[in-house]
Amino acid sequence: MPVNSMSFEQAATVLNTIVSQATGKTELTPTDTSSFVAVAKVGLETGYDPLLTAISQVLSRTIFSVRPYERKFKGLYADEQRYGNHIRKLQVVDKEFVEDDRYKLVDGESIDMYKVRKPEVLQTNFYGQSTFSDYVTIYRDQLDSAFSGPDEFSRFIGMVMQNMSDRIEQAHEDMARSALCNLIGGKKLANPINVVYLLDNYDTQTGLTSTRETIMQPENLVPFVKWLYAFVRATSKLMTERSLGFHQMFSINGVAKPIMRHTPVSKQKFYLHEQLAAIIDSAVLSGVFNDNYMQMLDFESVNFWQSIRNPDTINVTAGYTASDGTVTSGEVELHDVVGVLFDEEAAGYTMINTWSGTTPMNVRGGFSNLWYHMNQRYWNDFTENSLVMILNHSKP
Repeated sequence: MPVNSMSFEQAATVLNTIVSQATGKTELTPTDTSSFVAVAKVGLETGYDPLLTAISQVLSRTIFSVRPYERKFKGLYADEQRYGNHIRKLQVVDKEFVEDDRYKLVDGESIDMYKVRKPEVLQTNFYGQSTFSDYVTIYRDQLDSAFSGPDEFSRFIGMVMQNMSDRIEQAHEDMARSALCNLIGGKKLANPINVVYLLDNYDTQTGLTSTRETIMQPENLVPFVKWLYAFVRATSKLMTERSLGFHQMFSINGVAKPIMRHTPVSKQKFYLHEQLAAIIDSAVLSGVFNDNYMQMLDFESVNFWQSIRNPDTINVTAGYTASDGTVTSGEVELHDVVGVLFDEEAAGYTMINTWSGTTPMNVRGGFSNLWYHMNQRYWNDFTENSLVMILNHSKP
């Protein structure tokens, strides 16, 4: 996992794989998200047209097809001021309380009030960055012959630049999508207790015997959605408690390092699969996500987790922090993923260094290249609270 070292990981190959799945060009493919998601570890082809080979020589009418694209998963973005140096995190490990010596006084004996008790600090570190580039070639001669005038040329250049912007937006979106998939997969490997199979809990609490098919029947869906709302709300409130319940624990050299965590509701993010969210919103309880409590959460519906052809499935090699503080990875495939509730510091991405520039004119070829370079850090912190929700039963 080169990204989790002091290196710059070339992410173009994995980015192309991720985008192909997200856009439906390819089927769901096992994806190595661990290769670009930094996780905490303890330790240090139409006829002649040289202008983009896409516009015919002279047209009586040109339609410029352009529509700005706005990335999803904006809630995962953390600006550089907040997390530009998301490299080191210090946390204090709780110690046990001690007895009150005021009630153990003995004549002739003294009490040492200067006994040293140093705070125990655990440091986790995030290393590496993911990088990729993009560029477009603009030919000098074609600028004089392909368009009827400066206005048409201006619109064309605007289209080219908008396409470039759209592709960069999608790159950020799909890499953020995969960072979320890595968190989900990593939870299954590192903290399986924090992966909840909803129908297991539902049947246990109601005494029913449900399946994925029967739960979607109208007579069963309403009570299930009401239960699910209560479950999410109760879990959200539990995360506000300072506890060990929803994150990774460390044991360094055989010594437990209990890290206490609490996540105020205002710092929680709740991502829910759109298929279920749409059913809830249109067919069952139209106001469930407009409830005063749910509005406090940073809520976003997710059309698909990894592949647009397999919306509720993830199949990744996830990187995560093992209980001994080292970074490791493992293959995980999950179906019926419906939601994830997590602390805002558990997953995200930050632009570290993004810039563009134009080359001088190549006088032999008569063209210039416009280059874009991106350095980002996509990160998961398994020491922060998160809970994954699977619709079906844990066992078939």
